[in-house]
Amino acid sequence: MFGFWKTWKALEARGIMGINRRNADYVLKYNKRSLYPIVDDKIITKERAIAAGIHVPQLYGVISTEKEIDKLDEIIGGRNDFVIKPAQGAGGDGIIVIADRFEGRYRTVSGKIVDHEELEHHISSILTGLYSLGGHRDRALIEYRVIPDQIFKSISYEGVPDIRIIVLMGYPVMAMLRLPTRQSGGKANLHQGAIGVGVDLATGLTLRGTWLNNIIAKHPDTTNAVDGVQLPYWDGFMKLAAGCYELCGLGYIGVDMVLDQEKGPLILELNARPGLNIQIANDCGLTLRTHAVEARLEDLKARGVSETVEERVAFVQEMFGHIPPVEG
Repeated sequence: MFGFWKTWKALEARGIMGINRRNADYVLKYNKRSLYPIVDDKIITKERAIAAGIHVPQLYGVISTEKEIDKLDEIIGGRNDFVIKPAQGAGGDGIIVIADRFEGRYRTVSGKIVDHEELEHHISSILTGLYSLGGHRDRALIEYRVIPDQIFKSISYEGVPDIRIIVLMGYPVMAMLRLPTRQSGGKANLHQGAIGVGVDLATGLTLRGTWLNNIIAKHPDTTNAVDGVQLPYWDGFMKLAAGCYELCGLGYIGVDMVLDQEKGPLILELNARPGLNIQIANDCGLTLRTHAVEARLEDLKARGVSETVEERVAFVQEMFGHIPPVEG
């Protein structure tokens, strides 16, 4: 018992945030329950983002009832690739990514061949709430399939890598690149076997990786190094994440974004209860950073001023950046 206590005190001294502290000091404190539907329902998130002029994957259509499943052909139209996902799903469950058509059927990104009836059955399962938070009835959305930027080709296995940035009151405090693996089935979900890679807030350079809670240097499938990769449009990603505070009104969120090879940075979804593995990937505790932001907010409040998105990003990049930004 003493050994456990000693270990926990050491972690606490490094600012490592545990789930109880996250829930009590951040999720409950900064996230009004009435605003949860904005982030828990991907359709509402998408509509709010579009209204705010923020880029998201194009929505082709929504199916809300069993009868509307008949509209699937019309929604898909002549498209060869698309994504079907539950509006209130979590952890990537219930998502089918169609990459091509084959002899009147559909080919998923993993190469599996499915027919139209299987897609309809899957949508029916989504509607019943099989993949939704709390098991409530859900809606299915059919949207644009993101094509990952070529920068990820050597460090990702199938699927779409995404960038998670944790934001406190509009201030990005920590970032992570999530890379699909063979084990994760091409999904960027750490609990299913994806890799988490820390990202320097100042420059967008990747740091080290964590896989199944172990520190790694190379991707297990491509064997290429995951650190030292320069993520394009980094300031754009930071500003997008910071602006999501105004978008949803929640003070403590995880912002998930992707980089499409043609459309650039896109907001994928928001999370009101972001996980804590991001600390392992960054070899840094969240609490030290969140305390610094809270101190900043107190100072600004005392002076009766507030900061713009650009000013908030500049503050965290100077305060938390591992590597000084390159001039020019």
